[in-house]
Amino acid sequence: MFDALSERLGGIFDGLTRRGVLKEQDVDAAMREIRVAMLEADVALPVVRDFIAKVKPAALGREVLRSVTPGQMVVKIVHDELVGMLGDDSAAGVSLAAAAPVPILLVGLQGSGKTTTAAKLGLRLTTRDKKKVMMASLDVYRPAAQQQLTVLGEQAEVATLPIVDGQQPVDIATRAMQAGRLGGYDVVILDTAGRLHVDEMLMDEVAAVRSVAEPHEILLVADAMTGQDAVTVASSFNERVGLTGIVLTRVDGDARGGAALSMRAVTGCPIKMIGVGEKLDEFEDFHPERIANRILGMGDVVSLVEKVSETVEAEQAEKLAKKLQKGEMDLNDLADQLDQLQKMGGLGGLMGMLPGVAKAQRQMAEANIDEGMIRRQRAILSSMTADERQRPKVIQASRKRRIASGSGTSVQDVNKLLKQFQMMSKMMKKVGKMGNKGLMRHGLPGMPPGFG
Repeated sequence: MFDALSERLGGIFDGLTRRGVLKEQDVDAAMREIRVAMLEADVALPVVRDFIAKVKPAALGREVLRSVTPGQMVVKIVHDELVGMLGDDSAAGVSLAAAAPVPILLVGLQGSGKTTTAAKLGLRLTTRDKKKVMMASLDVYRPAAQQQLTVLGEQAEVATLPIVDGQQPVDIATRAMQAGRLGGYDVVILDTAGRLHVDEMLMDEVAAVRSVAEPHEILLVADAMTGQDAVTVASSFNERVGLTGIVLTRVDGDARGGAALSMRAVTGCPIKMIGVGEKLDEFEDFHPERIANRILGMGDVVSLVEKVSETVEAEQAEKLAKKLQKGEMDLNDLADQLDQLQKMGGLGGLMGMLPGVAKAQRQMAEANIDEGMIRRQRAILSSMTADERQRPKVIQASRKRRIASGSGTSVQDVNKLLKQFQMMSKMMKKVGKMGNKGLMRHGLPGMPPGFG
């Protein structure tokens, strides 16, 4: 998300920061380029106009033009205005500040990902917030919609309301709230039916459900890939129903990100959550400041730390650290690191959170490193026996051919992996002798060569 915009803005700001002195015409040229970049990223025209109208006077201010680092000050002004456009961090995540069971109503068009979002939200509230959650499908129109939520509930280990044939959405909502109170649930998620477009029937039904359930949160689930259409849908729902927030889905497939930048400014509704992948755990709070940092190539170290703490077990990390200090790392440790890397979103996901992301991504492209390489390496390790992973030295030519055949790779791929492991082992032995300074100098274990 925001890849194209981030790259364009990065080029513009590089040009500004290289200048020791900024003239008015330099700022004017930069503003024109920013305007074009935002329009190409599918940001709504009124939003772009308003953004430039706020940024330009501040960038032309005396404090900027006479500053020792005028380019950096312009970047800060753009950053602060981006944060203002996206909202503030206080709105991030779903609010549960109400009497239990807290009703959360999901609305949106058909195909926007409401049912999957319901399961993702249920899983997140259950695992992270330790809440007792029940989900209920109010979609009586789409074939097997209620069964779909039941299946997803089983996968996420979140309770779902039993299906009663013939019940209408309002009756289902009433029964769900009763079951929530009787069952001692903390949260009840109501998944409403969608339509192919905004119509009176849809709005009337949502309004009827709202009056019965009295939801604490009314969240619009919108597909980020639809761009400005998503903004139009959000405006319609907000006028008729009254939204408390927006959930953007398929954010990982939207390289432009214009919908996210426009939606808050046009509707006034905060973006609360974003779906960043197909898996049920690929669901994040939307933090405007962190997103602004990512757009401007400043990274998102806070989110990276949170993701690592959620993924990496402290006991396992401590055990690995002791092995590394002794220089006793084996291929089982490499396999564990690759697994953790994939859980955290792969190389692309991690690089997107690191400062200087554009440079890092260029390095990945130049080194011909992709997510497929990680999967191939994991397949190779899975094809090895336990003894081979513990004692890589025993892997000779015949074993390499067997491992390559079993993993669907080539002997050359096996050799590359073993060579990479040997280099890492040597490096970690040096690190063990040199301490933390050595770690910083030689890079992180488990990262491909060139990324330390």
